[in-house]
Amino acid sequence: MENPNTHSVLKTENLSIGYSSKKESTVIASHINIALQKGQLVGLIGANGIGKSTLLRSLTGVQAQLSGDIFINNKLLKAHSNLELAKVLSLVLTEKLASKNLTVFELVALGRQPYTNWIGNFSAEDIQIINRSLSQIKIENLKDKKCFELSDGQLQKVMIARALAQDTDLIILDEPTTHLDMYHKAYILKLLQKLARETQKTILFSSHEIDLAIQLCDKLIVMTDETVVSDAPCNLISKGTFNTLFPEDLIAFDAKTGTFKVKK
Repeated sequence: MENPNTHSVLKTENLSIGYSSKKESTVIASHINIALQKGQLVGLIGANGIGKSTLLRSLTGVQAQLSGDIFINNKLLKAHSNLELAKVLSLVLTEKLASKNLTVFELVALGRQPYTNWIGNFSAEDIQIINRSLSQIKIENLKDKKCFELSDGQLQKVMIARALAQDTDLIILDEPTTHLDMYHKAYILKLLQKLARETQKTILFSSHEIDLAIQLCDKLIVMTDETVVSDAPCNLISKGTFNTLFPEDLIAFDAKTGTFKVKK
């Protein structure tokens, strides 16, 4: 149970998401009620095509919700101006960079755009925050490299550093471990766990790495065909929530080990 007196960085009330046209609306998920607290690492999981990206796009204002409300720091998402939103929410997407000719330092520095003056000059504080972000991700040695010289894993670290430089209460990442090998998948998620604890930022990410998410997250949002539920992984295990994630004919969840196994 959530403590009603705890401040929620991100909260939804009876949220319904999907697609709307002049003729009709297609509902992907409804009755979504979640509350994410400061310093939590939260994983969004579910089967392919269940609507995880649609939910993230709705939570960030990229796509309009069908109904219900979304709050960031107790203020309606739609009541934020673009500049206000950029100061409370940073977003790391899987899209390729428009220009990989930037240096690592220049890319991370883009996170300071909401705070720079009208000609884009960096203050001493901006430079300090950029360097601190590089240090927190341990990529100071890469800061002069061009982004096209980086591996996928290195580039993902740089994108996370840019989000840190934006200095928002909430960081949302869409599939941050895509295209990474098993070691780097675990490394990135462990890094996000460490950042949430050390910076007290709320970090929400979508992932197919369900076993890792169960081990590392403070809270999980689980999407199925019937419902969207949010709770601590141990509570979800005891409720049998993961048993409904995939068809039972091929994959089963082992509550003792907290992992999914292929049926023989």
